[in-house]
Amino acid sequence: MNGILLTIIGSVAVILFMMTMRFISLWFQAFVSGSYISLFNIVGMSMRKIPPKTIVNGIITLSKAGTKGINTADLETHYLAGGSVTKVVSAIIVAQKANIPLSWGQATAIDLAGRDILEAVRTSVNPKVIDCPSDGTYITAVSKDGIQLGCRARVTVRTNLQQLVGGATEETIIARVGEGIINSIGAADQYVDVLEAPQSISKLVLEKGLDAQTAFEILSIDIADIHVGENIGARLRTDQAESDKKIAQAKAEERRAIAVAIEQENKAKLIEAEAEIPQAIAEAFKSGNLGIMDYYRMKNVQADTEMRKTLAEI
Repeated sequence: MNGILLTIIGSVAVILFMMTMRFISLWFQAFVSGSYISLFNIVGMSMRKIPPKTIVNGIITLSKAGTKGINTADLETHYLAGGSVTKVVSAIIVAQKANIPLSWGQATAIDLAGRDILEAVRTSVNPKVIDCPSDGTYITAVSKDGIQLGCRARVTVRTNLQQLVGGATEETIIARVGEGIINSIGAADQYVDVLEAPQSISKLVLEKGLDAQTAFEILSIDIADIHVGENIGARLRTDQAESDKKIAQAKAEERRAIAVAIEQENKAKLIEAEAEIPQAIAEAFKSGNLGIMDYYRMKNVQADTEMRKTLAEI
């Protein structure tokens, strides 16, 4: 029984010794690096479920870089808030070396906002190029002479750290540049003006201040490619002419239908009038206004007229 108890005590002692040595190792590492962190503080980090190695390495890195004003409590708070201590520390050092103003509060806010703070600082130091549009297609627009032009642009930007939190992203930059290119091409009197001086598009687009309220600062806009498309103006005029033709045909058909209707109506009136002729002749006989010889002469004239009409049709 005593042997079992001694074994348990020995095992606990070994575990405590190993844990203590790990904490002592971190404490000694910070000490020799010139960054004093108390041993109790390191043990307390472990009890608060904070990885002591991450915090200690962060403090050592900041100390070696000459960064002041940031302590273990700041790093612990950021870790507990769900941030990436390693990325924020690296971003602070990169910004400091590049003489970019970036405080600990700004860096942690950007990181907690879901932005990659280290990538943002690197982009601020080394501007990156955004393809517009990003899918490799063309931004299409039509000049005043009706010619369609397709355009691709390359936008050079760098991160604006002051507006990174709450600022618009790359998609907004691409959309605004696309809109500016469409407006610039649409304002050109002739498509050859755009082909001869594509830099005029870049100038007009840059003057619009497209990077306002975005997380980036536009450094330049370069027209990479211009593609001449179809003659939209000619096609529209052709479509309009075809539409006018159909309208004219419809109106002509309407007039023809009206004429046919009037003709049919006149024929009906003629037939109706002809139907009254026998009655009128009978009335003339009764009243003595028409004699028998007059009637036969009228019939002869009608027969002669009918014969002439038949001969004319042959």
